[in-house]
Amino acid sequence: MSQQTQSNSHIHHQSREDYVDNQMKKHNRFYKDIYNVLYTLNDFTIAFWFLVGSIFFYFESLKTWGVTLFVIASFQFMIKPTIRLVHEIKARGHYGREYDEMKEN
Repeated sequence: MSQQTQSNSHIHHQSREDYVDNQMKKHNRFYKDIYNVLYTLNDFTIAFWFLVGSIFFYFESLKTWGVTLFVIASFQFMIKPTIRLVHEIKARGHYGREYDEMKEN
């Protein structure tokens, strides 16, 4: 039996939600390493901005730059959960459409 036929016969025994959840488990294992590297780089740069910004606060002439670096780092804190949320929504949508297409065939 071809893999597509096996997938289609297997899909009749799963709800859409179960199918999407199972696909997301496989998907997350595959992409976890890539996203962990991106998250680590993001965290490292946040720490760097806060460190440099803190050092700048020792010098009156650099305080404005220090505040600017704090704002940049604070904005970067939003990047990680935003990437995770957008990725989750797009992947779930993709697997939901995939389920619907296989169900039609």
